Amino acid sequence: MSETSPAQEGILRFHRALRPGFGTESAVYGTILVSGLIAVASTKDETSVAVLITVAVTVVVFWGAHVFAGVLARFGDHEHRESGMGLRAAFRASLRESLGLLTSSAVPALILLAGTTRIIPDGIANYVALWSGVVILGFLGYVAFLRRRSPLVIRILGTLATASFGLVFVILKALVH
Repeated sequence: MSETSPAQEGILRFHRALRPGFGTESAVYGTILVSGLIAVASTKDETSVAVLITVAVTVVVFWGAHVFAGVLARFGDHEHRESGMGLRAAFRASLRESLGLLTSSAVPALILLAGTTRIIPDGIANYVALWSGVVILGFLGYVAFLRRRSPLVIRILGTLATASFGLVFVILKALVH
C-alpha cells in the first residue's frame, strides 16, 4: 500500500494528536491493566463507584511505580551517567515515558463515572468500560499496522490480535460472573 486514503489519513492524524499520552507502549500496557482491573473488580456486581475507585487507586500506584522505576533505571544507567543526566532529567524523562499508563485509564474511567452519576446503570457502565479497552486496543493495533502501510488483511489481523488482549478479560468476566 503506497498511498493512504483520506479516511486513513484522518485516522493517522487523530492518532498523532493523541499519541503523547495514548499511542505509546505504556498506554497499551495501561489499557490492558485497566481492562484486567475492571474485569476483576466488577465480578461481584460491584457498583461502578467501587470499580472506579479500584481502577483509579491501582493505576496511580502502578504509574508511580513505573515513574520511580524509570528514574532509578535512567539515573543508575552507565550511558545516562556518562551523558551527565541528573536526577531531575531522569525524572522528567520517566514522567514523559509513563504518561500513557496514566492517561490510558481516561476513557474507561469516564464510562465508570457515568455509571456513578447514574447516567447509565452500574452493570452496563462496568461492561461498557471493559469493552472500551477492547476497542482502544483494536484501534491501536490497527494504527500500528496502518503506519507500516500493511495491506488491509494484515491490519485487520493486527487489530484482532491486539484487541484479543482486552477480549481475554471480557471472557474472564463472563466466566467468573
